[in-house]
Amino acid sequence: MDSFYADLHIHVGRDMNNKPVKITGSKSLTLINILKESSRNKGIDMVGVIDSHVPSVQQEIELLINNNKAIELVDGGIRFEHVTMLLGSEIEVYDESCYGPIHVLCFFPTIQHMKQFSNWLSTRMTNINLSSQRFYGAGKELQYKIKELEGLFIPAHVFTPFKSVYGKGVKTSITEVFDPDLIDAIELGLSADTTMADHISELHRYTFLTNSDAHSLSKIAREYQKINSKEASFKELECSLHQVNGRHIIENYGMNPLLGKYHQTVCKNCLLAYSGEGQCPKCGSIKIIKGVADRIDELQDTVEPVSTRPPYIYQVPLEYIPMLGPKAFRRLLDRFGTEMRVIHEASEQELKEVVHENIVQAIIKMRKGELPVIAGGGGKYGSVRKN
Repeated sequence: MDSFYADLHIHVGRDMNNKPVKITGSKSLTLINILKESSRNKGIDMVGVIDSHVPSVQQEIELLINNNKAIELVDGGIRFEHVTMLLGSEIEVYDESCYGPIHVLCFFPTIQHMKQFSNWLSTRMTNINLSSQRFYGAGKELQYKIKELEGLFIPAHVFTPFKSVYGKGVKTSITEVFDPDLIDAIELGLSADTTMADHISELHRYTFLTNSDAHSLSKIAREYQKINSKEASFKELECSLHQVNGRHIIENYGMNPLLGKYHQTVCKNCLLAYSGEGQCPKCGSIKIIKGVADRIDELQDTVEPVSTRPPYIYQVPLEYIPMLGPKAFRRLLDRFGTEMRVIHEASEQELKEVVHENIVQAIIKMRKGELPVIAGGGGKYGSVRKN
């Protein structure tokens, strides 16, 4: 067995023809740039590209394979340099059982499986060429098709106030929309950690994932997991999610939930953080954006955590460290190669040989989850305090 870092939620901003895929994604967030950034700078071993249902993205993948720049693995996934790409899709579900739209992720082992899924999806979606489009059908129908094609089904960022299963989609239970036996894992989102999510007993049976939901290259691996498996492949990931033959998630690395942009309840009008009871003390509005922490409190039915959960390590991307400028950041990469090596492997003494003492201490505090933060909410990210 070996260990691998995986970020399974990365969008494509533009295709190889410079046409938008994820409209809110960065123009530089192309497939080839994702693969190069992940392999060469981030040091991530496995990435989930969740716009692989788009035909032009599939064409670019096949072009890489045909030009011998990538290979399709026997156990599923596309290997490019040091990184394995998993073929994924983010879909917006809104069936008759929903109170609001729900985003889900699905992954398939091969490009042929994904093509079959895209052909089926195109009859139930207005525009197959764009990311996160609405699926016209029942949630369970979608699950059945994904399983028919040997895929994985994962509800995405499950607590965010908009477009998530608990945020708007259901009243109290995931079973209102989905078949619980056909769920392979749960993606927490940036505003929650495993301890918070374990307050909901129906989630105890599932592996939790921490992913970046990256809309730009720099946001890749702001959250990720360390996986114990034989290789970075689709099949090994599937085994890890279900803890088969020693495969498992070793650790989840995520930002302190306070840094998530929907952690606190805020006034919808002026974004003041308050309890949500009565009128906003600043502007008098009674409309709120309910924060993840308050929504979990509503749903809570247990305080017992799952004893076998992997550790959840509070971390921030290096770019979040206030005193770390671009020149110092470049020196770190030149010395250690990738961000994963800076974050996980470089000793304190080695860091001191490259950057100033205050930056070194910030990195050490970050590793320990001790950086002081300012909470976010209402669509505004939290931040790391400068002192």
